[in-house]
Amino acid sequence: MKNKLAILLWRATGDHPALCATPFVHAAAAAAFDAEVEIHFAGPTVRLLVAGEAEKLKPWPDSELSLYALMRQAANLDVKFYACAMAMKSLLSPDERLIPEYQGPAAAGVFVQRTLDPAWATLVY
Repeated sequence: MKNKLAILLWRATGDHPALCATPFVHAAAAAAFDAEVEIHFAGPTVRLLVAGEAEKLKPWPDSELSLYALMRQAANLDVKFYACAMAMKSLLSPDERLIPEYQGPAAAGVFVQRTLDPAWATLVY
């Protein structure tokens, strides 16, 4: 049985908050099953790593939890957050502060390597 999960966020952006909750819920669930879990933020999803951005997003209109609360739940279960350095450079300004859960950059090749490694399962959102 696989015990590693890499999730790529690509379409789940702040413009579509309803698409953002599921990846973090799945990540937390996998981590609760003692899986090693990474979330890779690509393209415009890197904006979710800016302090305050995910805090103001609600995945559903009547939700009491912010998207950031779901992100923190996953991070508290040791889910690691990585981001595409190219997207970070293009879509973030140098003065923007990032959330403390952000682990650092990971090249696209890291996620691709996970897809090729039989020990890893991968999901794309």
